[in-house]
Amino acid sequence: MRIAIAYDLKDDYLAQGWSAEEAAEFDSMVTIDAIAHALAALNLEPVRVGNVKALAARLVAGERFDAVFNFCEGVKGLGREAQVPALLETYDIPFVFSDTLTMALSLDKAMCKRVVRDGGVPTPDFAVLESLADADAITLPYPLFVKPVAEGSGKGVGAKSKVENLAQLKEAAAELLTRFRQPVLVERFLPGREFTVGITGTGAEAEVLGVSEIVPLSGFVGAGYGYANKSEGWEERVTIEPAPKDEAAKAGAVALAAWKILRCRDGGRVDIRCNAMGDAHFIEVNPLAGLRPEHSDLCLIAGFAGITYNDLIARIMASFFRRHPELRPAR
Repeated sequence: MRIAIAYDLKDDYLAQGWSAEEAAEFDSMVTIDAIAHALAALNLEPVRVGNVKALAARLVAGERFDAVFNFCEGVKGLGREAQVPALLETYDIPFVFSDTLTMALSLDKAMCKRVVRDGGVPTPDFAVLESLADADAITLPYPLFVKPVAEGSGKGVGAKSKVENLAQLKEAAAELLTRFRQPVLVERFLPGREFTVGITGTGAEAEVLGVSEIVPLSGFVGAGYGYANKSEGWEERVTIEPAPKDEAAKAGAVALAAWKILRCRDGGRVDIRCNAMGDAHFIEVNPLAGLRPEHSDLCLIAGFAGITYNDLIARIMASFFRRHPELRPAR
């Protein structure tokens, strides 16, 4: 089975003059090599294609693939992570990970929280600032936490994200509105512990792979697991460790409920934070989670559970093949 790998290579964007933060969501060749090796180990034929434009050019030229391992973050727009899924749905080509609707919905954190909240999953109360003037109408109790409504890899989350009053809110929001040119999510700050939940599978067959806890160290920046805490040298700012059993069960239950409500597929992760009473709340979902070996959160979670990188990819692909049994390679 020929399976294309669609991805945005970080080095390509750095060469174009992008900053490290701007290119933070994109992938290294280490990751692409690892994915290709793991797919080959499953008796599949991986074909490295590249970004959405490269994929589109090959499809328009008449080339076809049996399936696509979609790992493309996209570049422009609030629906950028849905661009490859939409293209593949147009050509009726099966692909790994979530569909167009889920990808677009999950990137917009506010829209995603509305759907999750409607499904009965606890999430911090929130508001959205379309402009700085909207801050005057905020009635949520302080402290609050602010971040761009549609960024990943902790972009826009830093030392000023937790705000204690209207003046601080306006200062932080003004910077984010200018830098990212998109609405700003404002939500109640939860002072409890922070967890990341790895999930594999789809629908009723989805299961918690494991739960890690984000434990701040002395060099931790701000009050959230943002870009500054995830970038190079992160080991001096935070430690990632397996969550205790009871906390893992609570976080996992909330994460799995959100995963199913959002109809996420195959594999990804959900971020959870607790309130002062220790109750787990949904923060956001990443249906296109990083897969850099021994670095990305989902890979660390798998490692804590004794699951090798190849086995993690095999679990993701097993979910895909349950959706597309006609493509399962003969043993």
